[in-house]
Amino acid sequence: MPSFDIISEIDLVEARNAVDNSTRELSTRFDFRGVEASFALKDNIVTMKAESDFQLNQMREMLRANMARRQLDANSLDVKDFDHIGKSVTQELHFKQGIDSQLAKKMVKMIKDSKIKVQASIQGDKLRITGKKRDDLQEVIAFVRSNSEELGQAFQYENFRD
Repeated sequence: MPSFDIISEIDLVEARNAVDNSTRELSTRFDFRGVEASFALKDNIVTMKAESDFQLNQMREMLRANMARRQLDANSLDVKDFDHIGKSVTQELHFKQGIDSQLAKKMVKMIKDSKIKVQASIQGDKLRITGKKRDDLQEVIAFVRSNSEELGQAFQYENFRD
């Protein structure tokens, strides 16, 4: 039976390159001259530090633009709240890796409700889709792509087997 896996992973090398490019851009921008602002990447978490919330918003948009240049989906970022520490403000951005159980259950329900003749099963942090016809599997891929905004995460498709 044909099958494939739906996964959600981000290329950490490209993520590091996007953060490094954002750091370089930060040092050349006129509106950040003389401002204590920085990016730091450690364990799938980008920590941004600046003097105000407005500057952090600009830095986040700068990072999103650099991620787009590196073909990384901005939906893979989980934005946390601002932390005010003294005169500086920090914010953490987490890269989503894998599909958590609640999202996997929601995706399985959506696929079953779509009436496509496939079976979806949760395999750890990925979903395995099996069906009798290859066309049904391709229909599931199109369905998930069309609903990726609602799901709020970037997905990749691998292990397509006939």
